[in-house]
Amino acid sequence: MTISVADYARECAAQGLRGDYSVCRTDFTVRQDYNYSPAEQKVWRTLCDRQTALTEKLAHHTYLDGVKALGLLDRIPDFGEVSERLGKLTGWEIVAVPGLIPAGPFFDHLANRRFPVTNWLRTENELDYIVEPDMFHDFFGPVPILTQPVFADFMQSYGARAEEAIAAGGDEMITRLYWYTAEYGLMHEPGQELKAFGAGLMSSYTELSFAVTDAKAHRVPFDLETVMRTTYEIDKFQRAYFVLPSFDVLRDAFQQADLKAIVRRWKDQPTLDPANL
Repeated sequence: MTISVADYARECAAQGLRGDYSVCRTDFTVRQDYNYSPAEQKVWRTLCDRQTALTEKLAHHTYLDGVKALGLLDRIPDFGEVSERLGKLTGWEIVAVPGLIPAGPFFDHLANRRFPVTNWLRTENELDYIVEPDMFHDFFGPVPILTQPVFADFMQSYGARAEEAIAAGGDEMITRLYWYTAEYGLMHEPGQELKAFGAGLMSSYTELSFAVTDAKAHRVPFDLETVMRTTYEIDKFQRAYFVLPSFDVLRDAFQQADLKAIVRRWKDQPTLDPANL
């Protein structure tokens, strides 16, 4: 089911979301309008400085390579400048959005190698937690890893095939795959040391440390069908983290999967409790 920009804007206003959806184009993109205040630039640098101190120790080297290649730390990124660098590496670009957008347009952007990023930033009072995804969450987390060709291919394939799973009744199942990989994925370094690459972890100081270093974190080997059947947490630490051996395994498993068959096989079965995997 599609929703018009006007209807979606009214829904977001009713929910109290802070993005300005009234200026959305038909694909739910907006102008970035690079006019951020000194206070906002300070918030960006504070967030980056604090998180980088941890990501340099706990993030997968592919993520750190992406941060360096794109130059994200000194000031709020200019989406056009970052898109130019990213395009030369993997053919992706950044498009500005006012916040969360409907699934259909989101998948279409991914399928065409466009990554939506919120154009506003949290305040100094929200350094530790924010309800809505803001620019720091959208940028600092997922964008650096899009510099990696294999993961970039997975993301495009995910966008192109997500509607296939949704049409079969697997909207929640396909969302779980994104959640446990792009948002909260872990992966081994070549020397088998465990590191993180998921966007939700990269932008969360406390959960990044927990997921990678805490003995209480429940880490599970990646299996595509298991991931699609497993429930997740929205407002607390995950009760399981799936561990990839490489991005090649993720891309190949997804591209080779018969999504309709997986959905038919499991959509009417009980979901899996992550704590019991």
